[in-house]
Parts: sequence; C-alpha cells; structure tokens
Amino acid sequence: MSYSELAQLELLNALNNIHTEAELNEFKDLVANFFAQKAQKAIDALWDDGVINEDTIKQWGSEHMRTPYRYASDRS
Repeated sequence: MSYSELAQLELLNALNNIHTEAELNEFKDLVANFFAQKAQKAIDALWDDGVINEDTIKQWGSEHMRTPYRYASDRS
C-alpha cells in the first residue's frame, strides 16, 4: 500500500470521529496549518539557499500573472 493510500485511510478514520461543525472547523484548521508550515519551511529553505531574496519578493509583488481572457473572435 502506498503512502498516499495510507494517508487517505488515516484521513477517513479521522473524519469518522468528527461529529460537530466545530470539530470539522478545527480539523480543517489543523490541515491548513500543516500545509502552511510545509510551505513556510520550503520558502525558508529557498531564502537560506539564496534562490529568493527581498528583490525577488518585490518583483513578485508587481507581477501580473492572470490568465488572459480569450474571446470567441480570438479563437478562430
């Protein structure tokens, strides 16, 4: 069994013990915090390795990364 499958089983077991909206919200917060911590560690590693710096972050702040809309007339 893969780790992904084991993780799914663990999540299902945890979800079976959620009986109120408050417990569901607490669980969602725990999962969100878990992934936020992983992201923060990855960002810290990039910073420590010199891959990103303050200039990189300033550049990100001015980027426009939206997907351009395509109208029907543009698709021909």
